Amino acid sequence: MAKPYLPVDPTAARSGMTRVERLIGRLMDLSSQECQQTLRAVYDRHADQYDDFDDVLMTGFSSVAHWVPDPAAMNTDTRRVIGAYFLHEHSLEGAALTNPSIVPSPDQTGVPDGSLNVIISLRAVSEGHISSIEFRSGVVDPTGDVDVASPAPPMSGVRQTPLFNKRVFERKLEGLGADRELVGHALGGLGDTFTMENLEVALAALDDRMSTPSVQQIVHVVHWLASSNYKVAFPSSSDISQRVLTPTGAAESRGMEDARFVRFTESDGSVTYYGTYTAFDGSNILPQLIETADFETFRIATLNGQAAVNKGMALFPRRVGGNLAALGRSDGESNYLMVSDDVRFWHEADQIQVPARPWELIQIGNAGAPLETEAGWLVITHGVGPMRRYVLGAILLDIDEPAHVIGHLREPLLAPDEEEAYGYVPNVVYSCGALVHQGQLVIAYGASDTFATFASVSLDTLLAALTDD
Repeated sequence: MAKPYLPVDPTAARSGMTRVERLIGRLMDLSSQECQQTLRAVYDRHADQYDDFDDVLMTGFSSVAHWVPDPAAMNTDTRRVIGAYFLHEHSLEGAALTNPSIVPSPDQTGVPDGSLNVIISLRAVSEGHISSIEFRSGVVDPTGDVDVASPAPPMSGVRQTPLFNKRVFERKLEGLGADRELVGHALGGLGDTFTMENLEVALAALDDRMSTPSVQQIVHVVHWLASSNYKVAFPSSSDISQRVLTPTGAAESRGMEDARFVRFTESDGSVTYYGTYTAFDGSNILPQLIETADFETFRIATLNGQAAVNKGMALFPRRVGGNLAALGRSDGESNYLMVSDDVRFWHEADQIQVPARPWELIQIGNAGAPLETEAGWLVITHGVGPMRRYVLGAILLDIDEPAHVIGHLREPLLAPDEEEAYGYVPNVVYSCGALVHQGQLVIAYGASDTFATFASVSLDTLLAALTDD
């Protein structure tokens, strides 16, 4: 796919102009003939790979349009040439396509009797081990078999800056350790909701009044937080398999990893799809949140609170005891139950399971959102054993008191077979989600960080094993 490309510019401060501005200047100096020749060569090499290459080039132009003097007066060909210079092709799955989750699709029209339309998320690993989130559509038949539709050419969405809620923004800054007084100075003149443009005006005024290292630090933190909370929108006419969430925010600059999607039903019956994923910036990992109702527009948000740490957070599909609930791995090796009254803030975490079997002694974690059954909350887990071998297990939690583990498989539920044991990361089976359909547990899983596939088992058989004393 084609992604925006912005040259890094270590000399901008000395020259007074960024590399982007200098390149735009050189492009605007091209003669009409040079512009036409360049554009024809770009189309000859690349146009056949895309549904609408004109749109692709205009996306590249839009990423730098604010640097262009009077862009409205510029002709279409010049815009497209500029767009081509600020794009680069990116092989999304160059290293791996793995670690899927699976949820019922919000659109069940046209599904055969006894089947279920589903959406599958995948971790696509590319050059530099940078991960993006892809999607596929599929149908689960009554026996648990999954038919996945062929993908269409991928595309980037249009990034949109959301309308920020001042109260939530202040709480997040406090959670990041920002000085409360400086936060008050920075945001004091803003309304209850504000835009990125409003925020930039407020920060510029703050820096003019109080130009100190502490103010510069708060400006940096505010920019980091604002850039890590955004929206991405895709055309409604696009196929789900075309929509790719690529790292955009500061917290995820080196990857968006292992999304665990869940169809969440609120107490009033409304449905939202949440996806918790691991954001990686090259040094730090943080859990972050994707929110969508239709898999066309996605809201990306940071998670805050002392319990919002480490990898592998997974939300329950409904409230439990009036609270939101999630599983996490706060200490990096055990399963924890987290509760909250706000999906973006997590402060409480209680350990509910520690590594106990030989196949999970290094560490354990969830393998996706808990599944509600008549016997309790079914949680597919992963465990790491000798030679760093990843397998899947399962536990059962009390339906009303999920901190209470009432069942635990003695042996792995799924382990890598000969075909699955070798790949980019050997000896791994890993899942980010499963679902129950027509009495079958259907698990989407990745094998050795190389490919993704599915397994199914009778739910009654599994629950019997979990409740067998």
